[in-house]
Amino acid sequence: MLSQTQLDIWTGTEALLFDLDGVLTPTATVHESAWRRLFEEYLAATGRGPAYSDTDYFDHIDGKPRFDGVRDFLASRGIVLPEGPLDDDPDHETVQGLGNRKNRIFNAIIEDDGVAPYPGSVRLVEAARERGLKLAVVSSSRNAPAVLRAAGLTEVFPVVVDGAVAAREGLPGKPDPATFHRAAELLDAPRGACIVVEDAVSGVQAGAAGGFRAVVGVDRGAGSEQLLAAGATFVVNDLAELL
Repeated sequence: MLSQTQLDIWTGTEALLFDLDGVLTPTATVHESAWRRLFEEYLAATGRGPAYSDTDYFDHIDGKPRFDGVRDFLASRGIVLPEGPLDDDPDHETVQGLGNRKNRIFNAIIEDDGVAPYPGSVRLVEAARERGLKLAVVSSSRNAPAVLRAAGLTEVFPVVVDGAVAAREGLPGKPDPATFHRAAELLDAPRGACIVVEDAVSGVQAGAAGGFRAVVGVDRGAGSEQLLAAGATFVVNDLAELL
């Protein structure tokens, strides 16, 4: 494993496994806004509380598959809802319905505002491609292909293991390392030669548990100390720091 002070990620590395939202694109803030709107409106409409707070996203939702985020937030308020079918109506008061409502809010924001990737992340990706490294996106979101298209990154990542792939193949979500393992397998890269790049505590935990060469934490709000405690090898504020 790399030490916290060694930022040479190239030697001995065959592949980089990137989370998407908050690592390659600033869509983590869009997800955060969509979750806030969902639960503020839900709690207000139902008269349940306590009110949604600034820490709820990182404490209960960040980095998790969408419906796990719904369940864990509701559990924090002592709320239990029927599961509902996977394609449940977004206006229904079920776990699946609330999750689909959040997705509707997210897609509306993306459609209105578009997506621009982080410049520092693009620079790192370009450098990795020049060196012949294999690249994959590993995201809990089912919106990963749409976000990659909007950001102009679809052709860069031949392997995308997102929430839809995880559901189809029965892979548990982060903090379980299964989706990262699947990406390494699809890239035909040994885990010990892969580096995970993550901004969420649950994603860092997944990378740390997965037997990978290193886990780069990107602090977009979770906090450097929290990411290191979760198992990050080191933490940066921008991926251009690795160049």
